[in-house]
Amino acid sequence: MPRVFAYCRVSTADQTTENQRMEIKAAGFAIELRRLIEESISGSVAAKERPGFMKLIDRMEPGDVLVVTKLDRLGRNAMDVRATVEQLASSGVRVHCLALGGVDLTSPAGKMTMQVIAAVAEFERDLLIERTQSGVIRAKGGWQTIWQTPSIKCGGTCGSRRTTGRRRQHC
Repeated sequence: MPRVFAYCRVSTADQTTENQRMEIKAAGFAIELRRLIEESISGSVAAKERPGFMKLIDRMEPGDVLVVTKLDRLGRNAMDVRATVEQLASSGVRVHCLALGGVDLTSPAGKMTMQVIAAVAEFERDLLIERTQSGVIRAKGGWQTIWQTPSIKCGGTCGSRRTTGRRRQHC
């Protein structure tokens, strides 16, 4: 019989994992306390940087089952969740997410779900690259904005200034 583990995470120390524990129990999973990992750490921290989660990974063996209430417990974004599930699956660990109807993310239906997540992750990555490239172009001064167009020339006596490239000149 496979060992069943649960990972419960909250973002701040003043929150509790009680609701997550109750949800797991209500779903029919009886988790031994020694196999329940609870952690207070921001969701913005990658799964591989969470001490409690890494402790859990070290304890799990092929054939074990990991239960989480929501997919976001497995990573900070779609790319991180995907990498985490792939790592667990390659280790022979099944992953059940209650928010997705308890589907095993390593089963055929779960793999399809993970393919959708992979598509979202790829989309996120592409957007990040696009934003980064846009920021580099802006930082180099390659874009001019509409409101920087020249106005009626005043001969430099009005005190107003406009930007042309990197130099400031009178209008």
